[in-house]
This record gives sequence, C-alpha cells and structure tokens, in this order.
Amino acid sequence: MYEVVIVGGGPAGLSAALILGRCRRRVLLCDAGTPRNAAAAALHGYLTRDGTRPLDLLEMGRKELGPYGIEVRNASVTGIQRGGEHFEVTIGEAERVRAHALLLATGICDRLPEIPGVRECYGTSVHHCPYCDGWEHRDEALAVIGRGSSSVGLSLSMKTWTSRVTLCTNGGALSRSQRDQLAAHRIAIRSDRVLRLEHQDGRATRLIFSRGEPVECQGVFVSPSQEQQSDFARRLGCEFTRKGTVKTDRLGETCIPGVYVVGDASHDVQFAVVAAAEGAKAGVAINKALQSRAGLALPVEG
Repeated sequence: MYEVVIVGGGPAGLSAALILGRCRRRVLLCDAGTPRNAAAAALHGYLTRDGTRPLDLLEMGRKELGPYGIEVRNASVTGIQRGGEHFEVTIGEAERVRAHALLLATGICDRLPEIPGVRECYGTSVHHCPYCDGWEHRDEALAVIGRGSSSVGLSLSMKTWTSRVTLCTNGGALSRSQRDQLAAHRIAIRSDRVLRLEHQDGRATRLIFSRGEPVECQGVFVSPSQEQQSDFARRLGCEFTRKGTVKTDRLGETCIPGVYVVGDASHDVQFAVVAAAEGAKAGVAINKALQSRAGLALPVEG
C-alpha cells in the first residue's frame, strides 16, 4: 500500500513527489516518458533553469528524489479504480498497487495542423506559446496558422515580439471587425489553404499556398486544439471546466475525495514553472489530508 501514487513525471508530478518525500510519505511515481515539450530545444521562463533542455530538467528532478526514497518507474498506468477508501492502480498489463491518494499530472497533448512540414519543425521553428518561444524569434518574419478568434488573438500578441506578422487562416473566414483590427495593426492576412511549410532541417523558410505567392517566414506559431493526455480524471468522475480542463480548487483537489490534478491537465496557464508550483501546493494539500486521516490535524470548529 502506497500513501500516494503520482501519475506523470513532468515538472508538476516531480515537484509534488519532492514535497511528499520530504514529508516521509511512501510515494510511487509512474511516468510513461511522453512529455508534451519533448520536441522543444529548451524551456524558458523557469527561474534558474531558463534555456534548459526539457528532458534534462526531468532527469535532474528524478535525481533529487533519490535521497527521499521516492519510487520512480518508467511505466504506464493503464487503469485506476476506486475501492472504498483507497485507489487500485494498474501498471502495465497486470500489476496492481493500492494508494490512499492519487495525483494526476498527466498533462495534455497538442493537435497540430495537418500541414506537411509543421510537425518536422515543431519545437525548432514551429511553436504554440509566444511566452515560451517568442523571444527567440524577435524581429523575425513570423506566420500564425489558425482559425477563429484564438488565431486573431495570437497574431495580435505576436506584435509584442516582431513587427512582421502574417495570419494564415488556412481556408477559414474572418469577420469584418477581425479584419479591421488586424489591418489597424498592420498584420497581413492570407486566407488560402496552406499546402506545406518549407524548411531546412526544421528551420522554417516559407509557406506555400493553394494559390498566390508564398509567404517568407522564419518562424510559425499555431493555436492547436488540445486534449487530455489521459482520460483517468473523466473515468473517475471528476468535474471539468468549459475549457475542457479538470476543475480543481487552488490546491489541486478535485470533487472526488483523494484525487488531485495539477499541471497542464488542470489550469490554463501552461508554463513548466507554474506546473511545478502547482505540484508543490498539491503535495502540501495531500500531506495535510493524510495527517487529518491519521488524526494529526485540528478539528474544524463550527
């Protein structure tokens, strides 16, 4: 019996494990090895770790767990069931373990546009977050690929980093007010279907359209659709927000007692440093819940 099983070994899961390890909790962390930012050359905005390779950060995090006895497995969790006051977690095909509390830090996955060249450039010159990668493309010619208000908002946002922005709607339509707003900020619009992104070793060079001239660009930003990387939260009965993220309180606890969700699978500010902070807060919340379970907490006065 573990006190806590953590599913997902990104910044959120590792940070929670560190806090819980320092609280002398028996913790199992399972990670399938498919981090969302694996394609990125570096992560940014993480104080003292700006520019670190994402996989290097995870390796450092795992090493820091060693002194606290955290059990880390390179394994996929394939099933979770509630069983009275505990959870039964299936690892791989048949192994089953039990835990008093469950922390889901499984994150989300991005659905990139199905345009030849986009996936080959993802993480090098194709990105989804200007806060993470806008600085590296400052003053360059940039293209935004997307439809609807999210793509318009992303295009306007990119003007913070460069004066040269082209919105490519890939066949999608814009309203008159959206066109006027983009024109007011000198953002070019291409509504023709994008055939392919040409590049050299992952470095974008130009976009080719179904008709008309190509658009020269040195970077591309997209506003991809997203989905939960795991459906465990839904299967356990957790509530979701209108944005499709798991509904939690400020410490990551869901409506299901003993189930916590942190990181990109929970809130909408999807930075590695924020995920790590959420993991730390959830670790404290879980420890306090275990203390209360053992009668080590003051009763609530009513």
